[in-house]
Amino acid sequence: MPSFLEKRSIRYPFYGLLCLTAVLLGILARYHLALSIAGYFLAGAALYYLLQIDRRQRKEMEEYISTLSYRVKKVGEEALMEMPIGIMLINDELCIQWTNPFLASCFDEDTLAGRSLYDVAESLVPLIKQDVEAELITLHDRKFRVIHKVDEKLLYFFDVTEQTEIEKMYRDERTVIAIIFLDNYEDLTQGLDDQARSSINNLVTSILNKWANDNGIYLKRISSERFIGVFNESILQTLEKGNFAILDIVREMTMKQNVALTLSIGIGAGVSSLPELGTLAQSSLDLALGRGGDQVAIKQANGKVKFFGGKTNPIEKRTRVRARVISHALKELIAESDKVIVMGHRFPDMDSVGSAIGISKVAQMNQRDGYIVINYDEIDTGIQRLLEEIKQHPDLFDRFITPEQALDLATNDTLLVIVDTHKPSLVIDEKVLASISDVVVIDHHRRGEDFISNPLLVYMEPYASSTAELITELLEYQPKRAKFSMIEATALLAGITVDTKSFTLRTGARTFDAASYLRSLGADTILVQKFLKEDVDTYIKRAKLIESVYFYKEGLAVARSADGEIYDQVMLAQAADTLLAMDGIQASFAMSMRDDGLIGISARSLGDINVQIIMESLGGGGHLTNAATQLADIEIDEAEQMLKQAIDDYFEGGKSE
Repeated sequence: MPSFLEKRSIRYPFYGLLCLTAVLLGILARYHLALSIAGYFLAGAALYYLLQIDRRQRKEMEEYISTLSYRVKKVGEEALMEMPIGIMLINDELCIQWTNPFLASCFDEDTLAGRSLYDVAESLVPLIKQDVEAELITLHDRKFRVIHKVDEKLLYFFDVTEQTEIEKMYRDERTVIAIIFLDNYEDLTQGLDDQARSSINNLVTSILNKWANDNGIYLKRISSERFIGVFNESILQTLEKGNFAILDIVREMTMKQNVALTLSIGIGAGVSSLPELGTLAQSSLDLALGRGGDQVAIKQANGKVKFFGGKTNPIEKRTRVRARVISHALKELIAESDKVIVMGHRFPDMDSVGSAIGISKVAQMNQRDGYIVINYDEIDTGIQRLLEEIKQHPDLFDRFITPEQALDLATNDTLLVIVDTHKPSLVIDEKVLASISDVVVIDHHRRGEDFISNPLLVYMEPYASSTAELITELLEYQPKRAKFSMIEATALLAGITVDTKSFTLRTGARTFDAASYLRSLGADTILVQKFLKEDVDTYIKRAKLIESVYFYKEGLAVARSADGEIYDQVMLAQAADTLLAMDGIQASFAMSMRDDGLIGISARSLGDINVQIIMESLGGGGHLTNAATQLADIEIDEAEQMLKQAIDDYFEGGKSE
C-alpha cells in the first residue's frame, strides 16, 4: 500500500518537490538565514497557489458528478416507467406486488398491484412454478418473450408481436414442391383404346386442375402419370387441415367411371433451397409409394414426416415381371457371395421363419450355404412346434444358427438377407446387421421412415399378403438344382396362413397362386394346423384379456390387461383378431405388459381405419389392417393414454413421425 506522502505525491506532482525544497532551505538557514527565510516565503506562496488550484478542481469535479448522478438517476427512473418493456414483481403467493405502467397498459388497466397471477395471466403460473427462465406467451392478443429472474421474483416482458408476425409471414410464404403420381395409371390404361384413355386423362386432369385453382397451386403435368405442383406453406397448412381431400375425390370420381385410380403425393417443405425441396419431394413420393400408394407423405429437412390418406389396401399388381427381375437380381447377388445369412425380426412369427427358410433354399439352389439366424429365447409355442418338426430333418435344422455364430461366420463376401421387416431396430440382432455390408431387404409391410441403410436390393410389396408369398414367387424363377422338401414348403405355407388369418384377410389372386404352388411341392396343411394349435390355458388367458374390452370411440374396441399381468405379443395379436371378428367393431387394440418389460400393443382393422398410422405415431408400424408397437419405460396406464391420444390424432389429421 502506498504511504500518505506517496499518495499526495501522486495526486500533486509538485508536492514532493516543495517538501524537498523546504529541507534544503532548512539546511541553507544555518549558513544564510535571510536567504533561507525568503525561500520559505516563496515556497509557501507556491504551496498556497497549488492548494487553491486543487480546491477549485475538487469543486468542479463534485459539481460534475452531482449533475451526472442526477441525470443517470432521472434516466433510470424514466426508463423504468416509460420504456416499452414490461416489468413485474411478484411474491411467493404469486400475487403481483408492482408493475411498471407499460405492463399495466398492456392489460388495459391502471394498476395490477395486489392481484393474483391466476386472475391476470394464468399462463405465467407454469413458467414460475417450474422455474423456467424464458418463455414465449400470449397475453391479450400480444406475443411476449418473458424473462424470469427466479431469485428476484422478477419478470421482464418483451413485446415480440411484430417479430413473430414477420417470422410467421416468412414461414407461410416459403415455397413447397409437390410431385403427384397416378399410382396405377399404366396398369389401368394399357389395355384401353385411345378414346377411353383420353376420357380418363381428361377426368383426372380436370379434377386436379380444379383442386389447384381452388387452392392457389401452380400445377403442371410433366408426364402421363406425373404432375408437379408449386405453392407455399400457408396453402400446405390448409391442405393438411382438410386431410388432403383430393385423394378421396380422385378415388371416388374415377370409381364412378369403373376405374380404380388413386394418387400418391410426395411433398418437400421446410427449406428455402429449391434443389433440396425437389429432393425432399421425390424422397417423400418414394416413401408414399413404398407404403402402398393412395397417400400423401410430407418430408421436411429435419427428418420429420407426415402421412395423410392410406385408407385403401394397395392394389395388387397384374404382372409377375417385377418378381422375375428381383429373383434374377437376387440370384446374381448370391452367386457373388460366399454364403447367405438370413435374419427376420425379433419374436419371429411363422411368416418370418418360413420366409427365412425359403431364402436359405434359394441359396441352396444357387449352390451356396444358407444360414438362418434365430434367438431361441424369443420364440413362441408355434415356432417351437415348427422347430421340433424341423429337428427331424437334420439338413434343414443345421442351417439354424445363433446371432453369435452368425458373427463368427460373416465375412466381407457374405450376403445378409433381412425378411419380414425393414426396420433396423426390429431385426433379431443389430450387431449382425452392422457387421455385414451387403444387405438385401424383402418385406411386405408398408415402408416406414426407419429403414435399413444402403441395401443392395429392396423388394417391398405392400399389396402382398405375406413375405412368404413374395419369396414363394421368387423361388419359381430360381434354378431347380435342389429338391424342395415337405417341411420347407409347409413352413412357407404356414407363414401365408398366419398372415392372412387362414386366407380371410389381405388375400389376392397371387396369394392363392403361391399357396397352390407350395401345395404342389408337398406342403402339408394338416401340419400347418398342428403348428397353429393352442392349449386350453392360453385360450382361457386370452379370453380374460378380451373380457376387459371397452369402446373408446364408436367401432373402436380396446382391451388391456390389469396391472402386473403379462401377455406375449402373439397372444395380444390373437386377442385383437378375436375382437375384430365381433359385431360392431371396425378396429381393435389389445395391450399389455410383456415379459421383457415393454408394453405391447396389437392393432387390427377391417380397412376403414388405418391402424398402421396409429401405431406408427407410437413408434411401431405394419399394415393398414394389421399393425403393432412396443413402448418402453412406461406403465400400462400411461400407455393406454398414449394410445387414446394417437387415436385422437389420427381422426384429427396427419401425424408427424
